Amino acid sequence: MRNQVKALVTSRRWEIGIISIIVLNAVTLGLETSPAVMEQIGGILLFFDRVILGIFVVELILRLYAHGLRFFKDPWSIFDFLIVGISLMPASGAFTVLRSLRILRVLRLISVVPSLRRVIGGLVAALPGMGSIVVLMALVFYVFAVMATKLYGETFPDWFGDLGASLYTLFQIMTLESWSMGIVRPVMEVYPLSWLFFVPFILCTAFTVLNLFIGIIVSAMQEEHDAEADANRQAIHDDTGLILEEVKALRAELQELRVKVVERST
Repeated sequence: MRNQVKALVTSRRWEIGIISIIVLNAVTLGLETSPAVMEQIGGILLFFDRVILGIFVVELILRLYAHGLRFFKDPWSIFDFLIVGISLMPASGAFTVLRSLRILRVLRLISVVPSLRRVIGGLVAALPGMGSIVVLMALVFYVFAVMATKLYGETFPDWFGDLGASLYTLFQIMTLESWSMGIVRPVMEVYPLSWLFFVPFILCTAFTVLNLFIGIIVSAMQEEHDAEADANRQAIHDDTGLILEEVKALRAELQELRVKVVERST
């Protein structure tokens, strides 16, 4: 019985069905944000939401039964368990805010779709390298923020009045959002050579450090893809080895049968 349930919950049709339900749930939760829609078919949407949550609970129970305690050794299974658990919490009274967390069920697409799992796996693998870049960027920001506060804090207190304001202003400049007309040019009207400060900062952050982030993420995803490809090739190699061994065994049996036939005929 357990093997049949396991075959069911790991089948391609079951996976497609769960993906379809998750997408349908995302649509219904989006419709619930419209007062006009809720006024007309709000009851139907809430009914669908409860039905879909019930399907998720049944699916989770079947997976628990099929895999046993091994279910909790899989990080993606634990992720699904937490998402469904949050959805089951009461959403009334002090827990009304949890009603908005129902949209987290849409995140189950990550655990169901293999390509999305690879992307998240690549991001997780990139975290150690990204940590080093975060430290580097923090040092760069701190140095430039101290300099900006001392250079421009007295004249532009709203932007550079203290270390916190300078850090936030420099972060805005790094994102290139209104950095020229909104901040740098007004500063240059008072300090004409201030571009010697802001241009190197942009080059160090927006064009250098951020690209390091992209490079590490791309490298980690490529390694994740290569690891999966190696695993697939190894699986094919193992299957081929088993098939060759079976063929050799069949040839040996055929040879034995031929010898027996020859002995009998003689």
